[in-house]
Amino acid sequence: MPVSSTEQMRRWTGPALFSYGFRPFFLFGSLWAACAMCLWILVLSGALTLPSRLDPVSWHAHAFLFGYLGAIIAGFLLTAVPNWTGRLPVVGTSLIGVFALWGIGRIAMLFSGLIPFGYAAATDLAFPLVLGAFLLREIVAGRNWRNLPVLLLLMVFTLSDLLFLLEAGRGGNAATGFGMRLGLGSALMMVALIGGRIIPSFTRNWLVKAGHAARPVPPMQRFDKATLALSALALLAWGAAPLHVVTALLLAVIGVLHLIRLSRWQGLMTRREPILFVLHMSYLCLPLGALAVSASILWPGMLAGPAAVHLWTAGVIGGMTLSVMSRASLGHTGRDLQASAGTVAVYVALFAATILRFLAGFVPLTGLYQLSGGFWIMAFLGFAIQYAPMLWSAKRSR
Repeated sequence: MPVSSTEQMRRWTGPALFSYGFRPFFLFGSLWAACAMCLWILVLSGALTLPSRLDPVSWHAHAFLFGYLGAIIAGFLLTAVPNWTGRLPVVGTSLIGVFALWGIGRIAMLFSGLIPFGYAAATDLAFPLVLGAFLLREIVAGRNWRNLPVLLLLMVFTLSDLLFLLEAGRGGNAATGFGMRLGLGSALMMVALIGGRIIPSFTRNWLVKAGHAARPVPPMQRFDKATLALSALALLAWGAAPLHVVTALLLAVIGVLHLIRLSRWQGLMTRREPILFVLHMSYLCLPLGALAVSASILWPGMLAGPAAVHLWTAGVIGGMTLSVMSRASLGHTGRDLQASAGTVAVYVALFAATILRFLAGFVPLTGLYQLSGGFWIMAFLGFAIQYAPMLWSAKRSR
């Protein structure tokens, strides 16, 4: 007789932390984001030399893009895929094994200067490969062909990690290489694809419940599909030719298109509901980042490229993951979907970090990098402290 997801989780008698995929990955992913930033600030100040084969900037980029984001993608997919396919979630010892692969990968990359780099790279890549195999199995078994694009993007993300490590292994500056740009582009496409489904859907549900007459445009209309197709083209162009004028023009076009797309979702109507409004604000950083990166290509003396890119890395990825983590953690542990004052403070700290890092690219004030990093630590450590009790405890009964 088939076993339901709830029954399978009930049969797990170990720690509640490993009773669902979001629990360990959201908790330790947020802790890693805070710890990695602490290490980065120490490196910037000259107080620490990392025992990594990667140069400091490349380690910093890899730790957040493939390390932190990889954990949150895993937590999200291991939680969402069973809902998409109607199949059983990964729990218990299987979940511990997947989580251990992620943790060992972080240790291996941090200490990759002390061990053969090939071993460190293989350890790091094992995690996304196993995660991709799980997603492929579930999509095929559940005949859930609608989510094949998510699998494709995860495959591109994993390939990007491989390219990043190959560039680093050859002694190149992987932080400015093709693998880094391809990985970030695939992450942005995940946000555009998945965010383009959940943001208008969550917004519509809230507007109906609140009694508002306004409704967002339903997701994945022709305009959305055209925007996603052009976004893939523009981000591929940025990956291959990051300084070309055609790339700048394509990025400017998708910046405008995503602004239009976002405006169709009635985001301003949700400004009194922080846990929903933050999704709209995080998505806003996607077109703002595209326009900023375009400007940095056309007028490099006005705006530094890394500052513009951080609107994507901090604003889109940091903001979207924090908002999804808080919402999913509340909902899947039996709590109301309402942001506490502490959660709102986490959101504010994240966007403060984003704005300060952007300003550091063209405002000649010392300490902006460290101040931005401090707010980033406050955001992710604040999330971990507030949400740890619900992530390691059994689900509440409503």
